[in-house]
Amino acid sequence: MTELAPITPDDLDALALGCAVLGTGGGGDTGVEELAARLALDTHGPVSLVRLTDLPADGLVLVLSSIGAPTVASEMIGSGLEAAAIRELVEEATGQKAAAVMPAEIGGANGMAAVTWAAQLGLPLVDADGMGRAFPELQMISMHVAGLVCSQVFLADALGNRATLRPTSSGWAERWARALCVASGSSAVLCDYLISPADHHAVIHGTVSQARRIGRTIRASARPSSSAQPGRSGGEPLPALAETLGARVLIGGMIEDIARDTHEGFVRGTVTIGGRGADSGREVRIGLQNENLVASEEGQVLAGVPDLITVCDTATAIPLSTEALTYGQRVSVLAWPCDPLWRTAAGLAVAGPAAFGYSHPYTPVETTERPAV
Repeated sequence: MTELAPITPDDLDALALGCAVLGTGGGGDTGVEELAARLALDTHGPVSLVRLTDLPADGLVLVLSSIGAPTVASEMIGSGLEAAAIRELVEEATGQKAAAVMPAEIGGANGMAAVTWAAQLGLPLVDADGMGRAFPELQMISMHVAGLVCSQVFLADALGNRATLRPTSSGWAERWARALCVASGSSAVLCDYLISPADHHAVIHGTVSQARRIGRTIRASARPSSSAQPGRSGGEPLPALAETLGARVLIGGMIEDIARDTHEGFVRGTVTIGGRGADSGREVRIGLQNENLVASEEGQVLAGVPDLITVCDTATAIPLSTEALTYGQRVSVLAWPCDPLWRTAAGLAVAGPAAFGYSHPYTPVETTERPAV
């Protein structure tokens, strides 16, 4: 089995783009975390990328993430000491030394922040995560779906506050951690699972490499070619991205309306996109809770959780976070299948439409059709 290439400063731009695409509009601003990761790598050196099964059998992996509202995280910067505080709490509680870091979610800022945390702690980064995307709640994670018990949660905030919780379930872990997060200004760092190579069945493998590959696709397809007109790109970033993801382009058009609010640690709302060009006359509405959850047209669902929906700039294929969407932007909406784990009965119970309050049944994105004209 080939060795995975380490994460170096040269990878960060592509990795940030890929994490943003997989963030499905949420997970926080990758731009801020890219700067933090660059500083961490410049200070501590490259981060080794490893498979979970490459670690010693008793290797203790910290599953880390930020928790809170993306709109807050983009304005309230962490202290940089949170990961070390959590490591100390974990090692005191378990009597074991941490062997590696894994992002709880690859999507958005958490995928990038994991690079920073690994560099700061001097630990390798596991090429996997617990979602294959971004989700807004703690129980929406592959370890929970696989039946692992979330018996301890460790939190640290920018002010130095630290907490160890012993919840009775993943649902209570979400409630307690969210309450402390809100008390800290809707931004904190946490570790909600401690795993080892024996738990390889409970994670989504290869997602750090996937994010890096997605970002490289966007950048490579945007490079000028010798036949391009002066001042214009010779590539086609959006089709290239859609091909890499195996995604459908649901609509291309302009953002015509946004309703968005931050409440109880979440960004909630809707965005309406009016079709342009070949999609003229169409209108797609996206419901969001930190992430893009459901895309519908004339009341008919085109794509929805747990499948992935990302809004991109039409010309560049740069993904746009929910808090960055503004009236008049020219955008395209991409949707593609989630990891098979989320399509199981257990996965849908945790992160299917009903988990977000929707009444429609889950339909795989590749099987949905536009409303008849």
